[in-house]
Amino acid sequence: MTKTVEFYFDVGSPAAYIAFKRLPGICEKAHARLEYKPMLLGGVFQATGNQSPVSVPAKGRYIMVDFERFARRHGIEFRHNPFFPINTLTLMRGAAGLQLREPTRLLPYLDAVYRAIWVDGKDMNDPAVVGGVLKAAGFDPGKLLALTADPEVKERLKALTQEAVARGVFGAPTCFVDGNMYWGQDRLDFVREALEAQA
Repeated sequence: MTKTVEFYFDVGSPAAYIAFKRLPGICEKAHARLEYKPMLLGGVFQATGNQSPVSVPAKGRYIMVDFERFARRHGIEFRHNPFFPINTLTLMRGAAGLQLREPTRLLPYLDAVYRAIWVDGKDMNDPAVVGGVLKAAGFDPGKLLALTADPEVKERLKALTQEAVARGVFGAPTCFVDGNMYWGQDRLDFVREALEAQA
């Protein structure tokens, strides 16, 4: 029986970016299915009382260095974004909308957005910058913006975020395998082990 990794993520999380780059290879090797679950991390924080590690300055400085270490270990391009934190509401609605209406375009969208934030250091708080990134990736920025305003898309992102909270998610990335939760990009070895275990 094919196992599934449910991947709850937000593009504004550097940890989720590292997981996004690593999970396809882990799943491919284990012949597992990767299910993308866009959520709004700010909504998760609000619902759970959690907050970004950067709210503690010393921890924020350390964790970015730690992300750089993990990225180097796994051959992932990564640079701290000078405009962090990014308000990802529209970006995550874009992910939820594409998953709902044009699922084959979700991964190209995520590739472009993640690269813009965590490799190229772009200010994705600026709608003009977002539009330029999307256009360069082959998207129609106006059409995508209209999609993010669709009530059904807004509701989908809200529902996925509520679903995440109901399942015990408090941060990103969070993965589920066989109903077991694994939080953090530094827990992907446990995800791999869970996929390799006999059902």
